[in-house]
Amino acid sequence: MDLSKLDLNELKQLQKDVAKAIDQFEAHKRKEALAQIQQIASEAGYSLNDLVAGKVAKAAPKAPAKYAHPENKSLTWSGRGRQPVWFKELVESGTSADDLLI
Repeated sequence: MDLSKLDLNELKQLQKDVAKAIDQFEAHKRKEALAQIQQIASEAGYSLNDLVAGKVAKAAPKAPAKYAHPENKSLTWSGRGRQPVWFKELVESGTSADDLLI
């Protein structure tokens, strides 16, 4: 296909048609893959839901605050991970980390 012979409207229509064809192709491939996976699960005596239900990793609960800024109590830190700037600055200026405990 010689694209140089097409005008702008024809090129835009071709672009839309190609995008639609790609979406349809990918949807078809997903359906095929899902059918294959369901077939394998069925042969093993399971449903696909049995195999994937409840297997989603849960985020770890947020650690409770252990330290707080003495003047601004909304600034807290759990003591895990990188030290916040306010914590570093206070400790470097001579404040004991124990003084910042909640």
